[in-house]
Amino acid sequence: MEATDSRLDVAAVGDLVLLDPLTEESLLQTLQERFRRGDIYTYIGNVVISVNPYRSLPIYGPEAVQEYHNCNFFAVKPHIYAIADDAYRSLRDRDRDQCILITGESGAGKTEASKLVMSYVAAVCSKGEEVDKVKEQLLQSNPVLEAFGNAKTVRNDNSSRFGKYMDVEFDFKGEPLGGVINNYLLEKSRIVQHVRGERNFHIFYQLLAGGSAQLLQQLKLRQDCRHYAYLNQEASDVPGMDDAANFHAMQDAMRVIGFSPDEVTALLEVAAVVLKLGNVQLSSSYQANGMEACSIAEPQELQEICSLIGLDPSVLEQALCSRTVRARNETVLTTLSVPQGYYGRDALAKNIYSRLFDWLVNRINASIQVKPGKQRKVMGVLDIYGFEIFQDNGFEQFIINYCNEKLQQIFILMTLKEEQEEYVREGIPWTPVEFFDNSIICDLIENSKGGILAMLDEECLRPGVVNEDTFLSKLNQLFASHKHYESRETQNARRVMDASLLPHCFRIHHYAGKVTYNVRGFIEKNNDLLFRDLSQAMWAAQHTLLRSLFPEGDPRKVSLKLPPTAGFQFKASVAMLMKNLYSKNPNYIRCIKPNESKAPMLFTPELVLAQVRYLGLMENVRVRRAGYAFRQLYSSFLDRYKMLSPRTWPRWTGSDREGTEVLLAELGYAPEELAFGHTKIFIRSPRTLFDLEKQRQDRVVQLATLIQKMFRGWRCRTQYQLMRKSQILISAWFRGHRQKNKYQQTKRSALILQAYVRGWKTRRQYRRFFRSGASACLANFIYQRLVQKFLVELQKNLPPLSVLDQTWPPAPYKFLAEANQELRNIFYRWKCKQYREQLSPERRALLQAKLCASELFKDKKSLYTKSLQQPFQGEYLGLTQNPKYQKLHAVAKDKLVMADTVRKVNRASGKTVPRLLLLTTEHLVLADPKAAQPKTVLSLSDIRSVSVTRFSDGFLVLHLKETSTGGGKGDFLLVSDHLIELITRLHQTLLDATSQGLSLHITDQFSTRFQKGDMAVTVVESAKAGTDAPVCKKRGSHKMEILVH
Repeated sequence: MEATDSRLDVAAVGDLVLLDPLTEESLLQTLQERFRRGDIYTYIGNVVISVNPYRSLPIYGPEAVQEYHNCNFFAVKPHIYAIADDAYRSLRDRDRDQCILITGESGAGKTEASKLVMSYVAAVCSKGEEVDKVKEQLLQSNPVLEAFGNAKTVRNDNSSRFGKYMDVEFDFKGEPLGGVINNYLLEKSRIVQHVRGERNFHIFYQLLAGGSAQLLQQLKLRQDCRHYAYLNQEASDVPGMDDAANFHAMQDAMRVIGFSPDEVTALLEVAAVVLKLGNVQLSSSYQANGMEACSIAEPQELQEICSLIGLDPSVLEQALCSRTVRARNETVLTTLSVPQGYYGRDALAKNIYSRLFDWLVNRINASIQVKPGKQRKVMGVLDIYGFEIFQDNGFEQFIINYCNEKLQQIFILMTLKEEQEEYVREGIPWTPVEFFDNSIICDLIENSKGGILAMLDEECLRPGVVNEDTFLSKLNQLFASHKHYESRETQNARRVMDASLLPHCFRIHHYAGKVTYNVRGFIEKNNDLLFRDLSQAMWAAQHTLLRSLFPEGDPRKVSLKLPPTAGFQFKASVAMLMKNLYSKNPNYIRCIKPNESKAPMLFTPELVLAQVRYLGLMENVRVRRAGYAFRQLYSSFLDRYKMLSPRTWPRWTGSDREGTEVLLAELGYAPEELAFGHTKIFIRSPRTLFDLEKQRQDRVVQLATLIQKMFRGWRCRTQYQLMRKSQILISAWFRGHRQKNKYQQTKRSALILQAYVRGWKTRRQYRRFFRSGASACLANFIYQRLVQKFLVELQKNLPPLSVLDQTWPPAPYKFLAEANQELRNIFYRWKCKQYREQLSPERRALLQAKLCASELFKDKKSLYTKSLQQPFQGEYLGLTQNPKYQKLHAVAKDKLVMADTVRKVNRASGKTVPRLLLLTTEHLVLADPKAAQPKTVLSLSDIRSVSVTRFSDGFLVLHLKETSTGGGKGDFLLVSDHLIELITRLHQTLLDATSQGLSLHITDQFSTRFQKGDMAVTVVESAKAGTDAPVCKKRGSHKMEILVH
């Protein structure tokens, strides 16, 4: 479901065949949106587009392998594992040889893609000791080939500088047997020259960084890269690349493949020879006849090279500084100038390394190849250069782009063939598709009689003065009217002016765009000559491996026949490769580089658009959607969309095709939009498919709601049934428990009756046979034993010492009940005494205050129960922290007992105003909170009594004596939030000061004395009263009503 949703996401379709409208802008926008979401893979039918994220993604673990193993290609999200699995299953189950073509420019991730394909195939193959060994050898060939064939370029830190095609061979069960590797066009010119910022092949840096001191001494190498001219005499560490670790990994890989220690040593010795050849310097001198000659400037480096390969230094010196020319039956030794000497030296280094790489590939093939005679299936993986357009394009780019033209040709032809076969297989008329046929470009390059390569070979073999200008003139004459070829001369003939096309260049209109080639170096690189003297010198060496690389150096096999040119060899290799690919079912992975800076998750639209054109993706999409953009098996289509018709939902009993026809007929799509094949439904326009998907999404919401409704009903019914069962079970257990208890009680009663009867019989017999005095003695003895046992058991089972724990063991016998109760009282009082002795003075005073409050208010006032959990703090104003209030304390001049905020009730209006209340050991002070000035100072002896209500309010009346100093205005009506604590502390203070407690009245009606006479106060419980404070209302001149909540 998730994968199909991804393919049909309108904003970022997973399959570009469904893109609507199909333009370069929409295609680029789709790739960018998917890249932003972290979806680096996109389909064009069964072609995978991979955009290099330049960072690790969590999508290649064992879980991903399991998800894509044996999956439907279009039933999961686009992934490279999907195409690898599809190819592997086609090979295993359908007995069809497969090939996977991975193309893209440098830095697009081709090498990583090939590794992922191989690792996936290795992961899904069956296990076994022999199978695991073969898989490990196939996988370990990558580190070895990367070390010798990869290099850092400005575009890629691990760029493959050769093309690789690997055939992995399987048995009839799909288990790997081995493989064969073919390599194409190693960039051997990198050995002698590379631009600043790039590196030579990895092996040189790995050898110098990871080789032990003993190994480097054996190879006569220094660890410093800057010592070697072929390494540009610069240190070139690559961030994130550990050359030493990679060198050890390469050695381990060679060991797994089957290289012997002697072979590894010989391989490294030849690599060291190549590296040291760059340090051989030549000096100029003149002979007696006045001709220029060259000689070795510093023989030390040459002697070390000869020591490594077992060769006389004079032989190599002569081969580097002179040349033997054979003409008819004469042999002439001619000296070389310094430039000619350097040319020969560099040609030797390039040839040694190129042949060494070929030997390495053949040696790996010898280890992983399958024994002849076994029946086998083949899966090929092609990792080769992508289309290249640089500022200055030379012979290498010409050859690479020729190869890509051939690959594009096979892609178009194989794709059209596959489409046509599917249409024929499904019984749908095939409509011819218009597309750009690049065979005319391939013929322009490879035609054996009049192609560019043929003209280049002819020019190389022509006697006389040969240079690139004559080669270009011949091309201009031959292709003057060719619409895919142009040069400055052909443009002048057509009266076209183009300053970008220089006189020594020609331009080919490739399928991916126009490419201008500079002919400088074409003839030299195509000839790829190595002087025969150098070949013979290498064959004369005692080094077995190096000697085997130059069989033409054997004097007994001297041949005057010129070796085949580089262009001819590559053309033959490409022809063989094309033949190989045509014999297999192709699968395509197109790799794209998103930015030039190798920054993670950065997408540069202009760069990507250029690659989209190079790779011909628009052409690919147009070919894939020829006629019908979408096709799917009837069963899968009906499973996904059958909910859209009541006739097909929830299940269809007929055939899948009939169900699909019924479904689409009810949806009312135009007949020209649909085609019904034998096994698949074909839909012409992506809009129709997206409309289907939108209707499905709406229907899914409706069905989800219905499912939720049904599920909730089922859950409620199930819960009810469970509760009913539980109730029946509990009832049954309860009835059984009750009957068991009844039986036990009946049994105990019967045993008691039996015991009494037996006791009565025993006592009667005892009185008959024993004296009456014996009974008292026995009774005393038994009594003492029982008391002793009781006290011992009580000692063992004393309850905890917590004063809150009032548990006590019951008396075992009735006659001990009074003693047991007395012991309980004694023990409890002792526990309380122990507890009191442990109390601090502050805690003791607080508990005494709480006890006093209990005596005053318990069961008398409702507010008391709420105050139990509130600790008595005494000081609520923060007098010590607030300097404003400190002078209030100075007024009383005695010890502070309590400080709090109260509300004083106005005698005239009944309204309340806030006041500060300070209770000391001798005075009670009421002060203004704003000015912090005392308003009233009362002596405690002036307080006659206090009246409070029985409700949960904080209302109180201070009744003053008529003779008091502050009693002139009458009694005080106050409201306090800490009423219980205030009255308790007032009571304790009076008791300490006068030895007489406070006279407290808890009543609903009482009389107060005001200045104008007595006032009757009635307390009424009402909902109109606020929860924070009571409401005081005057009812005439001598009545007041207090409303409390």
